[in-house]
Amino acid sequence: MESAILQLSYLIGSVTFIMGLKMLSHPDTARKGNLIAAAGMIIAIFATIFLYEHGGQRLHNYVWIFAALAIGTVVGTMAAKKVQMTAMPEMVSLFNGMGGACAMLISLVEYNKPEVKETGTMLVIALGMLIGTVSFAGSVIAWGKLNGRIKDKTIPGGQAINFIIFAGLITLVVLVVGGFFPAMPGLFYGILALAALYGILFVMPIGGADMPVVISLLNSFTGVAAAFGGFLYNNPVMLTGGILVGSAGTILTILMCKAMNRSLKNVLIGSFGAQKASASGEAKEQGNYKEISLNDTAVLMAYAQKVMIIPGYGLAVAQAQHACHELEKVLEEKGVEVSYGIHPVAGRMPGHMNVLLAEADVPYEKLLEMEDANEQMSTTNVVLILGANDVVNPAAKEDPSSPIFGMPILEVEKAEHVIVNKRSMKPGYAGIENELFFRPKTSMLFGDAKKVLQSLVSELKQL
Repeated sequence: MESAILQLSYLIGSVTFIMGLKMLSHPDTARKGNLIAAAGMIIAIFATIFLYEHGGQRLHNYVWIFAALAIGTVVGTMAAKKVQMTAMPEMVSLFNGMGGACAMLISLVEYNKPEVKETGTMLVIALGMLIGTVSFAGSVIAWGKLNGRIKDKTIPGGQAINFIIFAGLITLVVLVVGGFFPAMPGLFYGILALAALYGILFVMPIGGADMPVVISLLNSFTGVAAAFGGFLYNNPVMLTGGILVGSAGTILTILMCKAMNRSLKNVLIGSFGAQKASASGEAKEQGNYKEISLNDTAVLMAYAQKVMIIPGYGLAVAQAQHACHELEKVLEEKGVEVSYGIHPVAGRMPGHMNVLLAEADVPYEKLLEMEDANEQMSTTNVVLILGANDVVNPAAKEDPSSPIFGMPILEVEKAEHVIVNKRSMKPGYAGIENELFFRPKTSMLFGDAKKVLQSLVSELKQL
């Protein structure tokens, strides 16, 4: 009876994961989907604690289990509540790394159990160790790079070194799984050491506009590692969750590479970050840019028929999403049609801008994907770019020597007027000069995005 209840709990957990993932595909249902999936996870966890049996024995160390649950719940809740939207990519990367660490620890624990293990079991343990460790080490490096603690660093001969390390990992996995040297358990720990080194060197040179792809890829690694844990424990809910995360992360990675018109191999081997020096070293004379005042901007937007806002990381840094929504409402009161053009890789994690604007209750139907936004650009009177840089850079279409050449962009120059809000003329995250700022249609509106938007709202209300 209890075994049937346990399996039913796992089935409920698996179904809620699938439902939650489906509901996450739309902002209107995303919050509910997250709660449903979390409820399924809670059911599966408590069913395991109280009903799981192995070898005729149940779990008995409840003090340790519930102490760990309490500490994790408190730390996770506090971290999630305190994190700023600008730091959300860092938190996602760090939490993802913790998932990889869990998979790594599961493999360590299972390897050190005394019972004899079949070849298939050893393969799952070894691969879980390898992939989980790579995900953990890589995610920690990504977290450090996103918050500025770790700088992009291209190691001489890095690609060859990574290939040698990877070949060494495969060799160690074959030796461990095949049981060729059973008296040498150090081979298994060699997988741990080499995988950690590979994860570090794998992510270290990747930077700039490629970080959202890396976060998505590492997320898929964690899912696959968790699925191996499901195999080890014959746990359906763990297996389902891992497969969903792994497959969803892989699909998202492919879609983001497509949005950048780059292959995954190109991202991992020839990153934007590695090309910064050459790109900036060949910077050509751009000419002069022109500035626009707050008052002129307000007048231009107030008498426009159609305004499109292009959000970027600068909007997140200034925490200006609520001020942006207020500007949208004031313009609509004056009869202006307002929409948002969203580039798939804007910000520093997948869907960063969508999450940011959803937090400010911006209606989802106003968020236009890149293709739809570009179709409407020629009929738009004013485009207001808030902290976006590389995703509107015309060099991606016009300059074959540019590191971002071929990446689809928001074609803002088709609009009648282009206004760019930035703190300064410094290049964007990819370290590339933006030719858009020097074009005839473009005017620069310098200042902190939140303060500028609040001032614009005040100016508009006085017109």
